[in-house]
Amino acid sequence: MRIACAATLALLLAACGSKPQAPDWQVSAHGALQRFEQAWLTGQQRAADAEFARARSELAATAQPGLVARAELTRCALQVASLVFEACAGFDALRVDSPDAERAYAAYLQGERVAPDLLPQQHRAVASGAADAKAVEAMADPLSRLVAAGVLMRSGRGSPELMQVAAETASRQGWRRPLLAWLGAQLRLAEQRGAQEEAARLRRRIALAGGQG
Repeated sequence: MRIACAATLALLLAACGSKPQAPDWQVSAHGALQRFEQAWLTGQQRAADAEFARARSELAATAQPGLVARAELTRCALQVASLVFEACAGFDALRVDSPDAERAYAAYLQGERVAPDLLPQQHRAVASGAADAKAVEAMADPLSRLVAAGVLMRSGRGSPELMQVAAETASRQGWRRPLLAWLGAQLRLAEQRGAQEEAARLRRRIALAGGQG
């Protein structure tokens, strides 16, 4: 997998991409962020916390707020992809020294309106208000798809079709944490509608994904 999720603003190695050999901190941060991403998505919280701390330490050693901000935004994007809608506290501490693009992406993850041209290409339709479930499903990268779906949900633009796209995306990738979150959202909707058979089916899927089935 990549250094960070496809929703983040740039690859860390781009800072020295023209050099024949990357510094040790880049290699270490790269690997730690890859492992963090995988551990988070598969629900291994202890491993995720350890890998993120390792990556952040390597990046902080450069005293470049933009690099650390990207790592923090990676973590926040993964949370949004899993319907964890919290403040992006790690980024907020770096906001004053962060570039405009990072600030815009942080606002986007919070469900706020931002100028689309400040965002990665795959997220501009969502930011402009033009995206729906079909547009999200058409995104090539599965993690970008989940982040976009989470942003739509957070901003009150979710739909049953969007939930289905997100749940099946997470299912195909074997990403337990976001899968359980999206199945849970579908279950709540089914219960609200009184769709008992659908709710029962979703409970069985949740139990299976959670190791109880």
